[in-house]
Amino acid sequence: MVSSQAAVEPVVLRNGLKSSKQADSLNILFTCIGRRVSLLKSFRRAAKQLKMTGCFFGVDAGYLSSALQLCDRGFLVKPITHSSYIKQLLFIVKNNGVKLLIPTIDLDLKLLSQNKSKFSALGCRVLVSRPEVIEICQDKRKMYRFLVKNKFDTPVTMSVRSALSKQNTKEELNWPYFLKPWDGYASRGNAIVKNREELLFFSKRISNAICQEFISGVEYTCDVYVDFNMKVRCVVPRKRIETRAGEVSKGQIDKNPRIMTDAAKLVEALGAGPGVITLQLFLTPDDKVKFIEINPRFGGGVPLSIRAGANFPKWILQEMLNRPAKIRFDGFKDSLIMLRYDSEVWR
Repeated sequence: MVSSQAAVEPVVLRNGLKSSKQADSLNILFTCIGRRVSLLKSFRRAAKQLKMTGCFFGVDAGYLSSALQLCDRGFLVKPITHSSYIKQLLFIVKNNGVKLLIPTIDLDLKLLSQNKSKFSALGCRVLVSRPEVIEICQDKRKMYRFLVKNKFDTPVTMSVRSALSKQNTKEELNWPYFLKPWDGYASRGNAIVKNREELLFFSKRISNAICQEFISGVEYTCDVYVDFNMKVRCVVPRKRIETRAGEVSKGQIDKNPRIMTDAAKLVEALGAGPGVITLQLFLTPDDKVKFIEINPRFGGGVPLSIRAGANFPKWILQEMLNRPAKIRFDGFKDSLIMLRYDSEVWR
């Protein structure tokens, strides 16, 4: 059970390992680790390749997290919305010699970015973008304005009120439209509307809804690696063949030079990084690249890019150890397919 200092001290799930104190070692902490088993294993493999010592820690708000069970040590913390969340992370970092903190979902990015200096004071690097970058990425209205201002092609996006106003003035609307929350994530609350009646119906049921032009074409995710000097070093485009709950379940690498070049330019213009930045886009039938959104963190389908040869975990660990990382912009295997399935963790 938690002590009287429950507001600060997390619940510790010990797996029998102690934090590494060796000079050439790295203790790494993943926040909201959830089901990120593949990502955790990728970092373990990279550490083994580099003959690096260290421990891998994870935190989550609930005990029944598959990846949490596989960490060297897991911690139960307050939910992200709790006032003690950052205090608990700082407690873990300080008491376990954590040198690198890696977020895995959107929800705590802004908090971590705003408190980056507090972790830095403890000798811990947080792999997160600047607050203003996260603000743009997590507000689809601001993202749309950024893309238009910087001359990147993107679907026309407007408020529900604007769409209804156009309809009232009998201005032509190109149905269907895509309705989604401007602050949404993981495809939650999304709907396709084919006429005014459906727009009115779903807009009352989707909070903070915006109306976006419906795009036909092939949907892509790009994993973009930004090094610690804020330079884009590698871009891996992967087709989203099939998704489940907003995360790719079937995907294929497509070494498309145009997508790679445009994605690199976009990330550089935004100033996102360091670490892996995830872009969503469509390649239309007339060969236009239309960007949809950016998630400044590891994407759920990143194991495909890593397996193809874009060894992001190894590059990150090499940079942390001040070792040179040999990175080719297109140094990964083309056409590799990932077909995901469920597995089990037993406790």
